[in-house]
Amino acid sequence: MFTPPLARLIEQLQKLPGIGPKSAQRLAFHILKRGDKDVQDLSQAILDAKRKVGLCQKCFHLSADPICEICRNPNRDQNVICVVEDSKDVIALEKTREYQGLYHVLGGIISPMDGIGPEQLNIQSLIQRMGGGNIKEVIIAISPSIEGETTTLYVGQLLKPLTKVTRIAFGLPMGGDLEYADEVTLARALEGRTNMN
Repeated sequence: MFTPPLARLIEQLQKLPGIGPKSAQRLAFHILKRGDKDVQDLSQAILDAKRKVGLCQKCFHLSADPICEICRNPNRDQNVICVVEDSKDVIALEKTREYQGLYHVLGGIISPMDGIGPEQLNIQSLIQRMGGGNIKEVIIAISPSIEGETTTLYVGQLLKPLTKVTRIAFGLPMGGDLEYADEVTLARALEGRTNMN
């Protein structure tokens, strides 16, 4: 239906997460309408990101430098580490502007069905970060799926002898109705309840 170069572009765009056939077509047509400079800038940005962005050697967050900006920032609380599944979670937590400690990105969660065990994750490096004894708290911020719970419990058990281990509270979103919440969300909301001031 499409000329081969356009069909190939649509096919490649469809490989992106969340992009179906119609979205891929819209993006392809949009790219074709752009000027050569815009298209070159887009393709160069993709190539640069792929070539230059790697993982921080300390926390495993995405970084163009060996040590990421968060780990290098002397104003961050060096005594607290928040453990997350991947870099998207770091970005989400940073948007809140509430957390001022360090991070540790596991690079996934334990999922035996997908062949991912603890040895495939950045857990040993997290334990090594505890070696200095200056970490006063580890906050586990992993989504409450079955695999997420397994990972949280596993990491928590490993770290409890080394430092204080907490986890973020889960509950109802602002504006959410109780009648539409699932049982796990309601249970977490009850567990994470706080005193009213």
